[in-house]
Amino acid sequence: MVMAPAVNGTKNVIMAAAETKVRRVVVTSSIGTVYMDPNRSPDVVVDESCWSDLEFCKSTKNWYCYGKTVAEQDAWDVAKKNGVDLVVVNPVLVLGPLLQPTVNASVLHILKYLTGSAKTYANSVQAYVHVKDVALAHILVFETPSASGRYICAERMLHRGEVVEILAKFFPEYPIPTKCSDEKNPRKQPYKFTNQKIKDLGIEFTPVKQCLYETVKSLQEKGHLPIPKQAEDSVKIQ
Repeated sequence: MVMAPAVNGTKNVIMAAAETKVRRVVVTSSIGTVYMDPNRSPDVVVDESCWSDLEFCKSTKNWYCYGKTVAEQDAWDVAKKNGVDLVVVNPVLVLGPLLQPTVNASVLHILKYLTGSAKTYANSVQAYVHVKDVALAHILVFETPSASGRYICAERMLHRGEVVEILAKFFPEYPIPTKCSDEKNPRKQPYKFTNQKIKDLGIEFTPVKQCLYETVKSLQEKGHLPIPKQAEDSVKIQ
């Protein structure tokens, strides 16, 4: 279900671009093609040269990362063979205002902490980026002649505990969990990454606190999250 559209769809677009002699193709890939490598030392800074380990993705049944990695690797192969100028953006989990009326998987990740459906938060880490920054990244890598290769598009990483703390500060009226589901093991530490390559093209990333705030406000406006009567109209973002 995940593999065929990811791999064949990307390949078909690049072949079509080659046939019509498109100047440059920008592919939206994923951080999932970059960081899934159990053999990487915690001290190694994840950058655009890193690739996810396909065997590890298969053994952990992470078919999303597996499919995205195969699709991107195929994209580079097809582009090289057909002389297509390919640039790839690798976003992390994307937050911010919703364009569509429905809730996507990325935003559901936040919504569950506000509705009471999640009683605890996971002992895990996640990198985040604002949807407007991802859009701008695509424009910049397309319009900048010197742009080439891959571009990690991420603002910063947070532990789930930090996420719920930020949400609770901005929106204390919601039943946001305060306990971790894993209290036996040490708190997971974020991996190190660099976003300098995309920043060199001129992006100034929206702070993750702003991303979370705007995501919740959008969920309220779209009717996915009831607005409690005691909620204040404005919350200062610090």
